[in-house]
Amino acid sequence: MKRRLTAEMMGTFSLVFAGTGAITVNDLTGGMVSHVGVALTFGLVVMAMIYAVGDVSGAHINPAVTLGFWAARRIPTREAAAYIAAQCAGAIGASLTLRALFPAHPGLGGTLPSGSVAQSFALELVLTLVLMFVILSVSTGSKERGIMAGAAVGAVVGLEALFAGPISGASMNPARSLGPAVVAFRLDALWIYWTAPVIGALAAVPLCRQIRGAACCRDAPGEIRP
Repeated sequence: MKRRLTAEMMGTFSLVFAGTGAITVNDLTGGMVSHVGVALTFGLVVMAMIYAVGDVSGAHINPAVTLGFWAARRIPTREAAAYIAAQCAGAIGASLTLRALFPAHPGLGGTLPSGSVAQSFALELVLTLVLMFVILSVSTGSKERGIMAGAAVGAVVGLEALFAGPISGASMNPARSLGPAVVAFRLDALWIYWTAPVIGALAAVPLCRQIRGAACCRDAPGEIRP
């Protein structure tokens, strides 16, 4: 368990450090990274972490994903809570590192709605539902692993960030939003990025059951958690 929690902390640290770091550098260099570059950074770092630690912890690196696996009965409650704590610690650690590197940047790549709250809430919910459905479909038990799992999940993260990033920030990940919000003291919209992704991830479970049947809610082939 210690190895798995360390993997989740490291994976989430890498996601937030690279992804929000790309946003921060883009802001400070007048757009040198570009919106497309930021979206690719998020997709690529997610893909890399799945291949790096997917066989250890499952590379959830996202509290909403962990709760989705929990709702699908692929991970017990105690482990899910420990995963979420490790993910949040990794995210905050990444944002603290970015603050030390870029002390003048006000937001550190945090997520804030550019339109209405309702618009961003709906976007985050649907984006995370799609992401969680793909994850449930390509994972075994509570682990995202296999030749194409990383590519599939990373591609979804990247493409959703491409079109939704300018509106909601395309967080899809409560920990990714938590780190910059806490370190930059911008907590006013954080509730959107905790509530909507969790609802979206949980909603993906019955959708997966409807499409894939009992196979959606099992730990391993032939084994369904009671």
